[in-house]
Amino acid sequence: MQRAFIFGIGCLAVIVLGVLIIGGALVGGYNSLVQSGASVDTAWAQVQTQYQRRADLIPNLVRTVEGAANFERSTLTDVVKARAEATKVTIDPSKAPTDPAQLQRFQQAQDALSGTLGRLLAVSERYPELKANNNFRDLQAQIEGTENRIAVARQDFNRTAQAYNVKVRSFPTLLYAGIFGFQTRPFFQGAAGSENAPNVSFPSFSPTPATR
Repeated sequence: MQRAFIFGIGCLAVIVLGVLIIGGALVGGYNSLVQSGASVDTAWAQVQTQYQRRADLIPNLVRTVEGAANFERSTLTDVVKARAEATKVTIDPSKAPTDPAQLQRFQQAQDALSGTLGRLLAVSERYPELKANNNFRDLQAQIEGTENRIAVARQDFNRTAQAYNVKVRSFPTLLYAGIFGFQTRPFFQGAAGSENAPNVSFPSFSPTPATR
């Protein structure tokens, strides 16, 4: 009888120990997912901050550029339109998206704005009064720096999201990640020819020699 009692106590102790180990592993895995998810959201907020900074700079740039005599209105109009379209495609800045299609629409709108903005700055090189305008030069430098920060922020987001996705898909967390609402996060995709940040710096301008 005593042996049976001791054996029962031993089995109970083993069960309790097993429950504690499994419970500890679950708690540790859950907390790790929470921390990784928060890191992804933080990286996403930084991406949004840089895009917003660029959007805030563009109106000042447009006002400065449109003051140049005979400036190409079509290029200016394209930038204004692209900015309007980009601001329409919104995603919660405090929480990284889980829908790949949603992120793709957001990226396409922002990339289109990058393209038109780059063309505007390149065309502006043809106007000496803009090159001599201190406000324009300051805006050009700020936008160039913002484009670089956007590229870095996107890379950081992709790297953080990848680390998070590995945890979500790894054993044993994959067994319960979905139950607690942890979903994989999509990445920014590189468009063809966009391996580097958009080049918005001014090329050297060589005026056409006057004909005699």
